Amino acid sequence: QVELVESGGGSVQAGGSLRLSCAASRSTDSIYCMAWFRQSPGKQRQRVAPIRRFRTYGSTYYTDSVKGRFTISKANDKNTLYLDMNSLGPEDTATYYCAAVLLYRGRDCTSTEIAFDNWGQGTQVTVSS
Repeated sequence: QVELVESGGGSVQAGGSLRLSCAASRSTDSIYCMAWFRQSPGKQRQRVAPIRRFRTYGSTYYTDSVKGRFTISKANDKNTLYLDMNSLGPEDTATYYCAAVLLYRGRDCTSTEIAFDNWGQGTQVTVSS
C-alpha cells in the first residue's frame, strides 16, 4: 500500500493556473501507475491523466477537456506527482484525487479499466468566472 496526500488546491479566477501535488509514502519510481482524477458534485469521477512508472513527464492519455491545458509529471527524487493546470475555467471546478496502482496486474496504465486501489483524500479546486 501507499499513502497519498494531495495539496495545492484552492480558488482561482478563470484563466488562472494551479499546481497540484501528490506526495507518496514510497518511491514513485516503484509504483506501476499513478493518475489524477477529478469529481464534481453530481458527476461521475473522471480520469484526468495517467502516468506510467518510468515516465516522468506528460501523458498521451489526457481526457479531452484538459488537453493542451494540463500537464502531469513526477519528481521521483521527491516521491511526488504533479498536475499543472493552466487556462482554468469554471468547468474545471472539482475535487482532484491522486491514485496509484503499485503492481502491474494485467491492465496497462493507460487502460480505462485499470483498477486504482490507492487513493488520496482529495484537494478542492474552485474556478470562478
